[in-house]
Amino acid sequence: MAENRSPHILSTLANLLGICFIVLTSLKKLALNDGSLIDEFAVAAVMFFMASCILSFISMRRQRMTNQRLEKAADFIFLSGLLVLFIATILIAFNLIK
Repeated sequence: MAENRSPHILSTLANLLGICFIVLTSLKKLALNDGSLIDEFAVAAVMFFMASCILSFISMRRQRMTNQRLEKAADFIFLSGLLVLFIATILIAFNLIK
């Protein structure tokens, strides 16, 4: 049975994009970006999340057959973005990056 996951993906991604933008803005405002990998991880996550957002939005507007392929792609890209944030968090937690 096919599920329509696109609205759920899109709402979650909007929140995660907001968090990434807050991190990036905070780093720039506090001038903490010298020698830091945190901003690179945040930018990578933003790219994954934005691509997934676009695919999720398009899948809600398309026909059913294309819809499932777009949802699967959005799911995969979403998971990739989460993995990037997870790796960054682990590296920060163990003081491997500043």
